[in-house]
Amino acid sequence: MTLKTKIVIPTYNEAENIEKLIPQVLGLALPEAGVLIVDDNSPDGTGDMVEAMKSQYPGRIDCLHRQGKMGLGTAYITGFQWCIAEGYDFIGQMDADFSHPPEKLVEFYQSMKGYDAVFGSRYIPGGRLDDRWPIWRKTLSTFGNIYARTILGLPIKDITGGFKLWKKETLAGLPLSDIKSNGYIFQVEMAYAATKLGYKVKEVPFYFADRRWGKSKMSIRIQLEAAIRVWQLLWMYRKMKPSDRKPIN
Repeated sequence: MTLKTKIVIPTYNEAENIEKLIPQVLGLALPEAGVLIVDDNSPDGTGDMVEAMKSQYPGRIDCLHRQGKMGLGTAYITGFQWCIAEGYDFIGQMDADFSHPPEKLVEFYQSMKGYDAVFGSRYIPGGRLDDRWPIWRKTLSTFGNIYARTILGLPIKDITGGFKLWKKETLAGLPLSDIKSNGYIFQVEMAYAATKLGYKVKEVPFYFADRRWGKSKMSIRIQLEAAIRVWQLLWMYRKMKPSDRKPIN
């Protein structure tokens, strides 16, 4: 049986990045590597650019066009559900801005044996944040991660990051339709649900580089949502246990 991999990449105004990123992902030594772009009707024409690239890589690029800016969490959920339905064996997730080095996905895949998912980590030995970030920004990022994992009691060191590779069975076992978080708190909810359901996660270190092109989507509203929603997640998932995994069709 031939294994297949699909990397889900949400986009909103990422035309400066996506044309460079897609060839790099498709050139990786992953089983039948492909990309799924979930575009939120980018005014800069990101979605149209992806459509134009399909002829260069027949059968390897797919693009879901949404009606507007609906948020990171729903983009990933839509992409995950599409990949599960299409029968992909490994499903990755990454940002479109090169803050996640594409070549690391190969190491994620090689590290998957015995695990249900592999998470890129900025907070284990070998991982680090952008060297150009000022101290206050590094402190804020580190604090947000420690804040969330301390409240939730998670063993995972980097639960706010969005650079991951999942087995299809893992994502299919998660309550994807019930996950409503957006912003980076979506990453926390996914990590927390996976841990509560007993899935084994391996962390692999990587260097998180700040975006070189385009504009960051981070805002005060997203940060406030994350701070409050961590407590909601603690309550929502308090009774979840491994036997609550969704049945695999």
